[in-house]
Amino acid sequence: MLIKNALIFINNKAVPKDILIENEKITKIQDEISAEFNKDNLIIYANGKYALPGIIDPHTHMRDPGLTYKEDFITGSMACAKGGITTFLDMPNTIPNVTTKEELLKKKENSKNRSFVDYGFYFGGSKLDNSNEVKKTIHISVATKIFMNVSTGNMLVEDDKVLQNIFENSKLVAVHAEGKMVKKAIEISEKTNTSLYLCHLSTEEEIEYLRDAKAKKLKVYGEVTPHHLFLNKDNLKDNPLLVMKPQLKTKADNNALWKAINEGIIDTIGTDHAPHTLEEKKKNLIYGIPGVENSLELMLQAVKEKKLDIETLKRLMSENPSKIFNLKGKGSLKIGYDADIVLVNLNVNEKIDSTNIISKCNWTPYKGFNKGGNIITTIVRGNVVFNNGKFNEFKIGKEVI
Repeated sequence: MLIKNALIFINNKAVPKDILIENEKITKIQDEISAEFNKDNLIIYANGKYALPGIIDPHTHMRDPGLTYKEDFITGSMACAKGGITTFLDMPNTIPNVTTKEELLKKKENSKNRSFVDYGFYFGGSKLDNSNEVKKTIHISVATKIFMNVSTGNMLVEDDKVLQNIFENSKLVAVHAEGKMVKKAIEISEKTNTSLYLCHLSTEEEIEYLRDAKAKKLKVYGEVTPHHLFLNKDNLKDNPLLVMKPQLKTKADNNALWKAINEGIIDTIGTDHAPHTLEEKKKNLIYGIPGVENSLELMLQAVKEKKLDIETLKRLMSENPSKIFNLKGKGSLKIGYDADIVLVNLNVNEKIDSTNIISKCNWTPYKGFNKGGNIITTIVRGNVVFNNGKFNEFKIGKEVI
């Protein structure tokens, strides 16, 4: 495949380049590449559209198995492709919970040939102390997920000894931790010398805990979600569907998160894509909102509004997730890397609407928000999976670990 006349950002400056893809890898990036090098004769004329590295979403709940009326691997991966996400990492609080090696292997088998984009799996920590199972799965999962606060599902771990055992047997621990539990997670990480990934930080207090950990050179990473950046308690007053864990906070907390992004304290953007149908959201107090279809559109709008620059966006949404989760060959537009590429049109003046939603939940919390760009083409390892609103019929997604 040869991509002609794509604009690539280099040090925040857009530069026109041709990109040659062979055997799923980027093999050349030059001012001009002759078509004679393009062995499969497939040419995409970008015509000045912008090429970004494929987005890596480190935090999704695809609801498969057990809750597939909300989402499944097929629809969730399609929603990712539509949103420019070329790799997603899926959480373990499905039904059954992924807290044994046997259940992880079943989930892996169930997901084969069902994804439009690449994917990886977390393994779940259990209050029953499954540290022996954790040890068996460190090379076949991206990280161990521990819930240290109440969330959807029944995976809360509160016993300090169990927490320490799980940390000690993990290569990387991702935690749902809020408030003082963030501090506690960092302390256990330091004590056990285990890398720590703090999911969906939402308050200024939590940011300060992360800031202190980074000042001590600890192996601690922080994630924020689009909903904690763009929404707050005021939005909840107008839309009762915006209930999630962690809950929406204040405008001051929004500002603290943006400041932390620009100071390099925050490492990643994860959607915490957690779809529920409109019917159940309206009927019950149930935590979670969808996010994968709109995350890149929202962050590109933030670039337009100068809340961050494009190089920071690339680091947060592609480069850093690849490094933290050891996804070799992903996260950058570089020779030898997987050809995970998103072509976007930034010359748009449109709002996010509720039509053509791919997720089974069939709604978006961001209706009416400005979008900073349209995702035109999503390419996974040199395979076009989404183009001009249409999906390739082949499910080429592979597991990353």
